Amino acid sequence: MMLQPLTLRNVLRRLYSSKPAALPLEGYRVLDMSRVLAGPYCTQVLGDLGAEIIKIEHPIRGDDTRAWGPPYAPYKPESNKTGPGESAYFIGANRNKKSLGLSFQHAKGVDILHKLVAKCDILVENYLPGTLKKYAMDYETVREINPGLIYASITGYGQTGPYSNRAGYDVMVEAEFGLMHITGQRDGPPVKVGVAVTDLTTGLYASNSIMAALLGRSRSGKGQHLDVALSDCQTATLANIASSSSIVPYKSFKTKDGDILFGGGNDRLFGILADGLGKPEWKEDARFRTNADRVAHRDDLEARIEAISRQKTTEAWLREFEGKGMPYAAVNDVQTTLHHTHTAARNMVVEMEHDACGPVKMVNTPVKFSETQPKIRSPPPLLGQHTDEVLAEHLGFSGSEIAALREQGVVR
Repeated sequence: MMLQPLTLRNVLRRLYSSKPAALPLEGYRVLDMSRVLAGPYCTQVLGDLGAEIIKIEHPIRGDDTRAWGPPYAPYKPESNKTGPGESAYFIGANRNKKSLGLSFQHAKGVDILHKLVAKCDILVENYLPGTLKKYAMDYETVREINPGLIYASITGYGQTGPYSNRAGYDVMVEAEFGLMHITGQRDGPPVKVGVAVTDLTTGLYASNSIMAALLGRSRSGKGQHLDVALSDCQTATLANIASSSSIVPYKSFKTKDGDILFGGGNDRLFGILADGLGKPEWKEDARFRTNADRVAHRDDLEARIEAISRQKTTEAWLREFEGKGMPYAAVNDVQTTLHHTHTAARNMVVEMEHDACGPVKMVNTPVKFSETQPKIRSPPPLLGQHTDEVLAEHLGFSGSEIAALREQGVVR
């Protein structure tokens, strides 16, 4: 093996390559004044990508979802914590964060927030429009403190419009903005999606927009206010449905022991399905020849498919269509999904050590980076776990000052 000469360039290359690559958002700091799901999910994405997240929580109650159980991850006996444990709901959206228990109904609490604003790149909040103005934490006020701040407001219906002052929650927006109408059986009642999908997509839109705003700031030097509404994001995710497109077949069908989804997205794929079901003649049947024909005869075709699909097990149909290029899939429950061989191969369920609860399994961050892989650096925090750390390290408060604030009920 030929050894490279120890030139300055090679020495520097070796030193550089030995350092772990910084995560994409390392060095950015987020003041997280959100709670429940859309906002916390947004900031968790930013935290997974390397940002420092300072989560502001009510000093007594904390984030609402701390009480949303069962299920709970029970406390270890040696933790000396009382109560049922940490709620799974909270754990699912608050990793890679520091918890600062703070009451901004106290003037000193607002003063602390203003000091933190000066040291943060991003602020995320999900209060009703105008609520934070009485605490001098509205965008117009804090931009004077930090003109480069990216300030994201996540609400049900946005900062403007006739519904702007209404509290909006995922299920309400699912109902009012079209999603429940197109979910479930065509001849059945409207159905809520099994997860708070509008909250989650809003969190993703918000995190994506924040990163775009950071890129914009790198050119202009200016921050901006992002108005992110669940109603807007839900309307946006209607996507092709908003154009009234339709594909048949494109649904799940009963099997001998479960369900399987078949997707005949075009005439060629429908031909593969027809062959696999043992009905090649369907390809030339005038009722089923094109997608428009199949849409017109939806009920008849779907009934014929299910009469055949019920004759074999789900696994048998999976073997039948494997490698043939047609979209198909077993319909699995949540536990089967979490224990799926592909889920394991993609490292989508990981175990972390929680300070008070011990080992806890979590869904991992989904995107794989070739050089700077996002990761779970810290478990979801206990309420007020990092109050002393944040106040001391970022604001220079002494131990006696923090103790006095705690005595006055300003911090936890």
